[in-house]
Amino acid sequence: EARPAVAGMFRACHAAAFALALFLVPQFPAALDNDLARTPQMGYNTWYDVMCSAGMTESFLRATADAMVASGLAKLGYRYLNLDDCWAVDRQGPGGRLRAEPSRFPSGTLKELADYVHARGLLFGTYTDRGSTTCAGRPGALGQEALDAATFAEWGVDYLKEDSCNAPTEHEVAFAQYAAMRDALNATGRPILFSLCGWADWYAP
Repeated sequence: EARPAVAGMFRACHAAAFALALFLVPQFPAALDNDLARTPQMGYNTWYDVMCSAGMTESFLRATADAMVASGLAKLGYRYLNLDDCWAVDRQGPGGRLRAEPSRFPSGTLKELADYVHARGLLFGTYTDRGSTTCAGRPGALGQEALDAATFAEWGVDYLKEDSCNAPTEHEVAFAQYAAMRDALNATGRPILFSLCGWADWYAP
């Protein structure tokens, strides 16, 4: 099994946007005043290490959380442990909820892992896709935003990356889908930092 690798920070696709100042008058984008994303989100992301390999397991992530604390990185602000693609296997959980792959996450959910991460003073993040399936072909969030957001909140997720594979590339459609997950997350009442992942002209024309 792969050893925990905690050196370096993960790079969110697009964690924040900035407006240009015109005529020396600051122009600020509208944003929710929910005390999230006040500082850069630093930590560990599985995609830049084990990706979808056999080493991407709950036991590995628990060991990684321990290493982040023991190494002193957590005290320096590296507080996010983010699980990227390849964790979801199907929607056979209660009420059609996402189910974590049991061979990697024995409980079939991410709650026990999130609890372990929180107990070490860290924050837990995970991954979804606005399309029908994720980049790795796992279940996507399209049409299931409310259910998935509620599931993530119940599990104790603090950060959600939403990718854009297997999804429309029209700018207005894409951002309407992002908005659906944004609104669903806000409706849970749990503060969950929402990170968009997009590319090319359709994302930022």
